[in-house]
Amino acid sequence: MEKLQYELITLPSYKAMGVKWEGPYTEVGSLKNVILQMSERVGELPSAVEPEVQLGLSYHLRPDGFVHYSVFRVEEEQGVPEGMVDIRVPEMTYLKVLHEKGQDFGHTYTKIYQWFKQNDYILFKESGVDYFDDLPIKHERYPVNRDLNDPHFEILIPIAKSV
Repeated sequence: MEKLQYELITLPSYKAMGVKWEGPYTEVGSLKNVILQMSERVGELPSAVEPEVQLGLSYHLRPDGFVHYSVFRVEEEQGVPEGMVDIRVPEMTYLKVLHEKGQDFGHTYTKIYQWFKQNDYILFKESGVDYFDDLPIKHERYPVNRDLNDPHFEILIPIAKSV
């Protein structure tokens, strides 16, 4: 397996707004529609910080699936449009990996998981929260003009230094 190209970055806390989806893996096909709808609704967020970058924030909080927020970063004063939710992401350090066009994203995530087995970092998990995946929190940053059938995007996995 080829070596993972990555960098470690720390991002400050931010507020994001968009649409929340929650469901089992068997219904993940409907998530594409939610992501597409949100990309078309960015105009309802006049204080979007990076309107050209859509975020996908996934939290594996159920044994059969996950919770996903399809959002855009916004300024603090942004009100919540109808049908949207807001989420606050705390300052965190991330393993940042670029998923290239033409690659299988399952393969990219497998390489990320292998990286954690070989390095002195552990996956960040909120205390008192049960997670149900080898990579419990996945943040993805998509350019809004991506190819929906073969996207390129950044993967950000929250990390903590192991003890």
